[in-house]
Parts: sequence; C-alpha cells; structure tokens
Amino acid sequence: MEQIHTPKHSSFYVVGLNYKKADAEIRGQFTVPADAQPLLLAQAKAAGIESLMINSTCNRTEIYGFAEHPYQLIKLICDHSNGTAEAFQKVGYVYKSSDAVTHVFRVATGLDSQILGDFEIISQIKFACNQSRSFGLINTFLDRLVNAVIQASKRIKNETDLSTGATSVSFAAVQYILRNVPEVSQKNILLFGTGKIGRNTCENLIKHTKNKHITLINRTKEKAERIAGKFNLTVKDFSELQAEIQQSDVLVVATGAQNPTVDVNILNLRKPLLILDLSVPKNVDANVLQTQGVSLIHMDELSKITDDTLEKRRAQIPAAERILEEVKQEFLEWTKVRKFAPTISALKQKLQEIKNSEIDFQSKKLNGFNEEQAEIISNRIIQKITTHFANHLKDDDTSVEESIFLINKIFQLEQTPETEQKASVSFSN
Repeated sequence: MEQIHTPKHSSFYVVGLNYKKADAEIRGQFTVPADAQPLLLAQAKAAGIESLMINSTCNRTEIYGFAEHPYQLIKLICDHSNGTAEAFQKVGYVYKSSDAVTHVFRVATGLDSQILGDFEIISQIKFACNQSRSFGLINTFLDRLVNAVIQASKRIKNETDLSTGATSVSFAAVQYILRNVPEVSQKNILLFGTGKIGRNTCENLIKHTKNKHITLINRTKEKAERIAGKFNLTVKDFSELQAEIQQSDVLVVATGAQNPTVDVNILNLRKPLLILDLSVPKNVDANVLQTQGVSLIHMDELSKITDDTLEKRRAQIPAAERILEEVKQEFLEWTKVRKFAPTISALKQKLQEIKNSEIDFQSKKLNGFNEEQAEIISNRIIQKITTHFANHLKDDDTSVEESIFLINKIFQLEQTPETEQKASVSFSN
C-alpha cells in the first residue's frame, strides 16, 4: 500500500464508527453535538495536533486528521461524547494513509452512505472543513483533500445518476409512509422537530403525498413557523404535543434532543398511529409499543428499503467509482510529488550553481565565448535532467525515500526553507 507522507512523524488517519457496525443507540452515544465540536477542536489545537476535522452526523462520527497514534483522535471523540474507548474498540474503525484517503472519498461521494447516493454529506464535510479552518487546523494536505473530494462529488453528481431521486433518510421515510399508509393524502401527519432532517422530510411529504393535513411542532415555535410559512402548514405550540399526537395518523419525530421526547405516557391514543423516529440518538422510547395500534419505525429500518430509485442508483456505482478513482489518483500523485518536490528543487539549485560556476570560468578562458547561448543550452539541459529525476520518483515502482536519500547524498544537497518554498510553488499544481 502506498504511504502518504506527512510532516512531524505523524500520519493521516480516519477514526470513527458508522451505521455498518454501530446501531442507532451506539451511534447516539458517540455523537459529538454541534456545541461540543469547537471544544474538541480547541483541545486538539492545544495538544499540538497539526490538522483535523470532525464529522458527526446521524449515520457516523468520524475524525479525519493527523496524529502520531490514532488513539489521540479516538480520545478526542470519547472526551466530547458519551462514548467510551472500550465501546469504540468493538464497533469503531481506524484507517491510515491511502486507506484513509479512500474512505474520505467514498464518504464524500455518497458511496459509503446508509442510503446510497446521499449527497448531503458533502455539505457537512465543507462545514467541518470551514469550522476547523477557523481554528487553524487545516493544513495544505487536508485542504487539498477536501477540494479533491468536492471535485469528485460534483463530477459524480453531474456525470452519473447516482443522486437520482430524493435525499437519504427523509426520502426513505416518505417512501415508507407512501407504501404503508392507505389514502395518505387524507391522513393527519404530525412532524415533531424542524431541524435539517425535519425540513427535508417536510418538503418530501408535501411533494410526494399531496397531503394538506400536516402539522409542525418544534420546541422553538418560531423555527417551525418559518418552515410552515413556505408551505402554508399548521403550527402548534410544544405544549400541545400530546393533544396533536392523539389526532394524528402518522408521527414523524426528527428532534435533536439527547433523550427520548416521546414515550408511552404521552400517547393516550384514540386510533392507530405510525411513528417514524428519524432522530439520533433515538427520541422515541421503545415503550410506546406497549400501546395497542402503535407501529414504530427507526431510520435503521428505513435504510433497508429497496425501491426503484435505489436500484437505479446501484447501477451507477461502477461509473461513480471510476470517477472517484481518477480524482483520487490525481490527489495521491500530488502527495507523492509533494514529498520529493524539495529534493528536485534543491537539485535544480545545485545544478544552477555548477552551471554558473562553469560559465563564469569558460567566459574568462575562451575568446568570443557566447554566454547567452551557453545560458540557454545549459538551462535546457538542467531542465531535462531534473525532469528525468522527477519522472523516476513518480514511478510507482520507485522507493521514494531511498531515491531521495541517494540524490541528496550524491549531489550533497542542502534543502533550505527557500528550496522548500520554491518546491511548493513549482509542484503544488
């Protein structure tokens, strides 16, 4: 496996957990709330970590960053969530170097999402990058990586049908309602929680169910009113939650609370009720199933929906992976060039010194010496020589470290900050 070279003896890691091995309850324990993320970044900065991003969503919590050992990053997650190192060991994963880069590409392009082709994740990665940048935690490597995955995401979205249809959890929830609730356009639907998933679900409900009996409730009523105003929906106070549930046929819960907000004690139902819990952690207590006529569906079950849209998306996987691989290889090539660029820059400087010395000597020794022509010819020779060395170092079969060592030894090169700066300008594109 090709190694990605990073400064200060640190390596690039992805540490985290996702829906594949961790159920919603475990993922909820490891969720790093929005207000805790700046604290995590500040702690990383104080610990001397060079560059790092935190990505915590309903389906995954991951850190992308540099460390001498991955436990440094795992500890950051555990310090700012309710998760423990012991629990992480059972369900978490650690990727390093090129494997870590591949994972970031697959996440960002929707190929690793619980609902295939979910492109909401790319906006979350952009937010994570900007948040880390405000703490000075985005180095050249991570900045370039984020730009590369954004490029891959755009190309896959534009050049394939991987994102055909609606978005992930919200779309799956509406699909479930359409398939399991007869005459859904005539039913009373209550949406409790108007965060991002709640808003998306609301839009999809209106678009696909043609239902005009949708009521919104949010702890902050003003937020619900802003969304309701777009669609001319009804808004009720949080204090009316129990009464509204009793009148509802479908309850969609999408709050951001850390503990259950709906349980058996507030139901007191008069008719059957379908509850969809789209929250992480779960916001509907399992004890609601003690009430006759209640059906409870969580987002983990929604991911099992296999409809025509998902089948069409699956058919686009090979095309999406080809694009991903192309952009990823360009990025990996950049990391390799970035490793040897200072050496090539120092070599060119060394050859320039030899050239200048020789031209100065010959100009004094030879009558009619054409210094201008000698300058042109020798510069072309230097360019060809350094290009040969660069091509050698780019070769997949080349041991970059060994070759750099030999070049430095043979030409007695000294890589100064000046040559490294020249190298970053010459080889960063």
